[in-house]
Amino acid sequence: MIVLKWLFLTISPCDAAEPWQLGSQDAATPIMQGIIDLHHDIFFFLILILVFVLWILVRALWHFHYKKNAIPQRIVHGTTIEILRTIFPSIISMFIAIPSFALLYSMDEVVVDPAITIKAIGHQWYRTYEYSDYNSSDEQSLTFDSYMIPEEDLELGQSRLLEVDNRVVVPAKTHLRIIVTSADVPHSWAVPSSGVKCDAVPGRLNQISILVQREGVYYGQCSEICGTNHAFTPIVVEAVPRKDYGSRVSNQLIPQTGEA
Repeated sequence: MIVLKWLFLTISPCDAAEPWQLGSQDAATPIMQGIIDLHHDIFFFLILILVFVLWILVRALWHFHYKKNAIPQRIVHGTTIEILRTIFPSIISMFIAIPSFALLYSMDEVVVDPAITIKAIGHQWYRTYEYSDYNSSDEQSLTFDSYMIPEEDLELGQSRLLEVDNRVVVPAKTHLRIIVTSADVPHSWAVPSSGVKCDAVPGRLNQISILVQREGVYYGQCSEICGTNHAFTPIVVEAVPRKDYGSRVSNQLIPQTGEA
C-alpha cells in the first residue's frame, strides 16, 4: 500500500522536480505535450517487444532444455524467420520515425511575428533578462538580473535551489520568442515543463519559440556544466493572464523612466 501511494505521488503532474520523481513534469506547451505523447507511444511498442522477446526466451528455455532435448537439432538457417525479424523491426522503426521527425521539426520552427521577445543572458552564476520590446531608449528599458535565493532566505513553500529573486513573467496563451546567449562561458536555458532546452553560447544568439498554454510557475535549471556554482543558477518562469502581465510590466517600466 505504501509503495502504491509513493508511486502515484511521484507520477502526479507537477511544474518542478520532486524527490524520487518517475514521470515527466506536467506539460505547459504544445511541444512538451508532443514529447510526452511520443514517449507514451514509443513505450507501447517497447512493451510489445519486451513481451514478445520474453515469450521467445522462456519458450526456448522450456523446449530446448537438455533434459527434453538431449540431442539438439542441427538447424543453422531459417530463411523465413530471418526475413520476418528484418522486416518487422523496420516497420516499427518507421512508425516511430514519422512522428519523431514531425515533432523534431516543430521544435525548431520559429514564430515569424512573436508577441514578445525576451533575451536571456547567462552569467557565472546568474541570469540577465531583457524584454526587448520595451527597450525603446536608454531611459526606458526592462532589464533585470535573476539570482537564486539562498537557502537561509527562503520563505515557507519556496523550493530549495529553484527559487529566484526576480522571475521571468510572461503572458499565458501568447507566442514568445526567447533569445539565448552567454556573457562568459557556455550555459543552457532549460525549463522541462515547456519542453525547452537551448544552449547559451558566448558570442552567438540562439532562439526558441514557446507558447505557454496555462498560468503557473515553471522551474528549470542550467543543464550545461558552467563552473563551480553550476547547480545554483535556476530558472523560474511565471505565466500570468494578459491583463495582469500588462500591469506588472507597467509597474517595472515607470520607476525606471522616472529616475532618468
